[in-house]
Amino acid sequence: MAWDPKTYLCYGAERTRPAADLLNRVSLETPSRVADLGCGPGNSTALLRARWPDAEIDAIDSSAEMLQAARAAKLDARLIQADIAQWMPERAYDVIYSNAALQWLGNHETLFPRLLSYLRPGGMLAVQVPRNADELCDRIIRQAIGDSRWAVKLKGVRDCWNVRPPETYYDLLAPRARAVDLWETRYFHPLQGEDAVFHWSMGTGLRPFAAALDDSLSQEFLEHCRRLLAAAYPPRPDGKTIHRFLRLFVVATAQ
Repeated sequence: MAWDPKTYLCYGAERTRPAADLLNRVSLETPSRVADLGCGPGNSTALLRARWPDAEIDAIDSSAEMLQAARAAKLDARLIQADIAQWMPERAYDVIYSNAALQWLGNHETLFPRLLSYLRPGGMLAVQVPRNADELCDRIIRQAIGDSRWAVKLKGVRDCWNVRPPETYYDLLAPRARAVDLWETRYFHPLQGEDAVFHWSMGTGLRPFAAALDDSLSQEFLEHCRRLLAAAYPPRPDGKTIHRFLRLFVVATAQ
């Protein structure tokens, strides 16, 4: 599946806000090695560089398109194309940071402890993932996927709802960490433009399903989703559309 950095960054300020909120809870002042997992087009990596101008930063993503956009932004970081699920660093890090990427991967029960193990003692794992499965937008997408016109083709494309309850991450990390900090924030993003929630979803959650269908059926599927989302998310009187979005934050300090 190809990613489209331009579509992803259509609402770049809203997508970067939780990245900044996560970074604000990382207390290390002068880490020497930092990894940004799922760096995308580099909006989160730019925050890390501004915070730690002297650190060695590795920006890691599986998407060649996203890394190309990060390269075009002239990020001061080492860009690495790799699958996070299989990624093994050469040396330990002081900070492993990931904003809105790990929800794409399964097996969190092994993934999170493994990432924690790649830290030096006292290093910090900082992760933000959407936990929006019960929100209207995600319920509508699940409804759309189940339509008989394409349900068979879309079955098993991916589990969009890999994220577990907060307590699960505490139980996974607490025995292996000095401290675990957990919190959730529900954002109410006032989005500009027509079909705003549909276009937001086209930057992330809808892409794997559209990519799994041939061109004509993909367009039919996306138009079906657009109509459903337009009906569920009418614009406010000022023309903006409010997109409710719940995110889970996890910050763990390695032993």
